[in-house]
Amino acid sequence: MIRSRRPRQEKRPTFLICLIIFIAAFLAAFFVAKFFTSGFVTNLFFTPGVVTYDESLSESEVAFLKPLLEGTEDTPITLKHDILISASEGTTPPKDTEHYLTYDILVPVADFYYAPSNISSAELTTTEGVQLISISTLQHSQKLLSLDGYYFFDDFTNGAVYRSLIFTGSDPAESMDLIRSHLPTFPTKDTTLSLTQTGVTALARLMVAKLNSVGDATYFTKNIADYLSSADLTHLSNEVSFASPCNSTAGSVVLCADPRMADAITAVGADIIELTGNHNNDYGQQANLDTIAKYAELGLETFGGGKDEATAAKPLEIDQKSAKITLLGYNQSTSTKANGQGASGSKPGANIYSREKAAADIATAKARGDFIIVDVQYFECYSYPDYGAEMPSCDAPISGQQELFRDLIDLGADMVIGTQAHQPQTFELYNGKPIYYGLGNLFFDQTHWPGTTRGIILTHYFVNGKYVQTRLAPTVYDKDLQVKLMDEEDSIWFINRLNQAR
Repeated sequence: MIRSRRPRQEKRPTFLICLIIFIAAFLAAFFVAKFFTSGFVTNLFFTPGVVTYDESLSESEVAFLKPLLEGTEDTPITLKHDILISASEGTTPPKDTEHYLTYDILVPVADFYYAPSNISSAELTTTEGVQLISISTLQHSQKLLSLDGYYFFDDFTNGAVYRSLIFTGSDPAESMDLIRSHLPTFPTKDTTLSLTQTGVTALARLMVAKLNSVGDATYFTKNIADYLSSADLTHLSNEVSFASPCNSTAGSVVLCADPRMADAITAVGADIIELTGNHNNDYGQQANLDTIAKYAELGLETFGGGKDEATAAKPLEIDQKSAKITLLGYNQSTSTKANGQGASGSKPGANIYSREKAAADIATAKARGDFIIVDVQYFECYSYPDYGAEMPSCDAPISGQQELFRDLIDLGADMVIGTQAHQPQTFELYNGKPIYYGLGNLFFDQTHWPGTTRGIILTHYFVNGKYVQTRLAPTVYDKDLQVKLMDEEDSIWFINRLNQAR
């Protein structure tokens, strides 16, 4: 029997059909998404937020804000909420962080040689030579002033005018979030290194007698300790070694310090001791070696002198808060290897200056990219004829000093400081670099002449590794031997006098 065949079923192209369906679905989804994210649909379903710029905003502020909040023609930005932006100024940072953003911090500055150190808010717009600038543009060739008695780098809050943006609307965070990351960053304690440098310290002679009377070496530091210790790093140029017994008497040129005087050094928060002075071997090399060991025991760094010639010649390298600084110290004075005051071979003493040594040291530090400060123990100005006499002639650089200090700048130093002078000397910008010819006395017993009771404290500020400012603070002491900062009136007179010696 012949059976009939079943009709053969035709195969369907299922793979091709599935592919076509997938592509069609993908394209449909794509165009639907584009449609619903288009400005047309957006505007169809809700009203875009409107940005209003108040008249209190400057033209530059509006120019800053517009592209961040509105975008450009090619890439527009649509806010969901209306926002009104205005501006305000005040001497304290805004506390309302939900509506305020700090747009800029403005600080008062004047010329490098300007004598006053403070200005009041009321005088800001009327005082010739003073202007408000953004803290981010501050240069070391300008003098940063205190505002209403507050210096900005003291606490990074007071001493400035805060320019703030105010956001008013139902959802200020929407606009603030678009702007926040585009605002500048401002100096903080974490990003700013402060280095304080001082003049002659010689805790000897009448100071030893006074210590025996008061029984506490912090007596001498009572009025200045907080100021000095507030810096990240504090430098003393101590010319005298500890000795026991110490028989350094009034008028003697052989100097020593009672070991108890170490409390005065720690009380001011000292971190660095300069040893370029002429008197560290006065009571013998062993006293100097013991004193250097005491510094190490206290955790203090030393430079400009040392336990032997090689150690004395080593620079002090600082690497903190992104600031890289080299401190170089030399004695170009009465100290020599021959008279035993200079380090020689295995013997302790000061680092004796030579131009060849300085040029090599500066070149090495420059190759590291460091900021280079050179401290020099130079010759003294001994021109005091009568008890109590003022000697303005000693305010100026003495013979050969200006040539040597300027030569160090020409060799590549970024700053040169005379730490030798018992009477403060003038200062200048040379080729854009600061030179301070003499810082005078910090702690000493020279009360016979007004000039020797005065001193200068320098505090250098480095923001994110960049040198931006040096604060010059004059000091004075009298027969009580307690150092204090000069008041504003005396400070203005004093700095004007130094300016006349330039």
